[in-house]
Amino acid sequence: MQSLANAIIVLWGWRRFAVAFACGAGSALAFAPFYAFPLLWVTVPVLVWLIDGAEAREGAGALGRLLPAAVVGWTFGFGFFVAGLWWIGVAFLVDSAEFGWLMPFAVLVLPAGLALLWGLGAALARTFWLDGPPRILVLAAAFSVAEWWRGHLLTGFPWNAFGYALTPMPVMMQSVSVVGLWGLTLAAFIIFAAPATLADRRRDGRSYRLIPALAVVLLAAHVGYGAIRLPAGADPTAPDVRLRIVQPSIPQDERWQIDRADETMQRYLELSNGGDGLAAAGVNHLIWPESAFPFLLTERPSALTAIADLMPPGTTLITGAARSEGAGSEDISPQVFNSVYVIDDDGEIRAAYDKVHLVPFGEYLPLKRLLDGLGIRQLIALPGGFAAGSRLRTLSLAAAPPFGPLICYEIIFPGDVVEPGNRPGWLLNLTNDAWYGDTPGPYQHFLQARVRAVEEGLSLVRAANSGISAIVDPHGRVVGRLGLGALGVIDGELPAALPETPYGRFGDLVFLVALIAVVATAGIGKIYLKP
Repeated sequence: MQSLANAIIVLWGWRRFAVAFACGAGSALAFAPFYAFPLLWVTVPVLVWLIDGAEAREGAGALGRLLPAAVVGWTFGFGFFVAGLWWIGVAFLVDSAEFGWLMPFAVLVLPAGLALLWGLGAALARTFWLDGPPRILVLAAAFSVAEWWRGHLLTGFPWNAFGYALTPMPVMMQSVSVVGLWGLTLAAFIIFAAPATLADRRRDGRSYRLIPALAVVLLAAHVGYGAIRLPAGADPTAPDVRLRIVQPSIPQDERWQIDRADETMQRYLELSNGGDGLAAAGVNHLIWPESAFPFLLTERPSALTAIADLMPPGTTLITGAARSEGAGSEDISPQVFNSVYVIDDDGEIRAAYDKVHLVPFGEYLPLKRLLDGLGIRQLIALPGGFAAGSRLRTLSLAAAPPFGPLICYEIIFPGDVVEPGNRPGWLLNLTNDAWYGDTPGPYQHFLQARVRAVEEGLSLVRAANSGISAIVDPHGRVVGRLGLGALGVIDGELPAALPETPYGRFGDLVFLVALIAVVATAGIGKIYLKP
């Protein structure tokens, strides 16, 4: 171990960056759909040793002394994000004639930008770098802060945050109900970086065992808490709620074709009816995915009539749909929202929610004037893109607990999935992952949605155009599921909500307290852990 560490520490030039990139890319295999998280016990210690060797040239200024570490962190992060997010480029091939040329930018520029935060994390770690075991705590604190920044800066993009490596199965998800994703991210960096100190034996005597011992305790507590919290039987269900989730599996290049509107509508109606009818199946809540129609529903009375004819008395449809506001007014430019509608058995729209977190370049164009001039527009063929809703909402239903609607990737934001002060009885995620085909993207999205359910102690109902649709209980267990690319429906009951979780109550305050404790422990270690 010492020989390996020394060989990595003294690497220089392109070999140093090649190792950093390769280890970063290998780290992406720890996440869905591969879940090869033991690899992190190899790759993250290499990151520690690379930062150990990130020495500046003699006479370098303050920034110059941090630059070698920042470059290592950026290179490791670049490999991690390229390998973990390459599938985003597939969306640009749906209309390859217009957007195909942008694919390399999506595959490389986004990872390069996200890696800047890992470069800052490495520079921050190097600023407070300590000899021996305490440096693991410094690295964990610095990189978990960098990951928190990634989830919040600008509009935030916490996709594949590092803590997800510790959530491959329900027994390993339960800790997020207390510490949240960011607290688990802090623990993950400690757990996976700890083996690096095993190479410190000669220099630090017995103290080299302390961080690995801490890592073992953290991992055991993480899994042990899950084993205690996870009930042996199924979660109870909400009374008198019977769901039918429709997964139409419409190819992405056909979804917005107006000449296929009638065909699309007919597919929804036939799948929803299921041959025996909704009444025969006892279904009282029907759910369709994001942007179900290639038209504005309010401008097609015939569609609302068909919906009313489909549904027996007492049935409610919850569907994704585009919603227009201000159309027909000379004084107000029309706005189009990516929305959720609640429609009763008379075909009347009873409530609506407008998506708050829009997808950059997918639903709206950042720096619109500049990029318009370069001939770049958002992937959705909608002039001006979608407008953002004002806030999260909890919507009421006639015969079911109120729910929190979340459209597409709104489900990936920890601590920001429920309306403040108005906790719902369950979460509903309507999405369309058909953009990304059979790639890791939809599996990663589904895992993150399950983790949100555990964080909040709420069941999750998910309707996806081409999968993965599912019913998930508040412990993250999948009750019913339709796989990627499948055509069909899921019939099932709604798992009841748990009491509000500590994370739901306190949010990221738990992470802040843990972060302070880790930094304080590193400081104490610097004083008392002498070679």
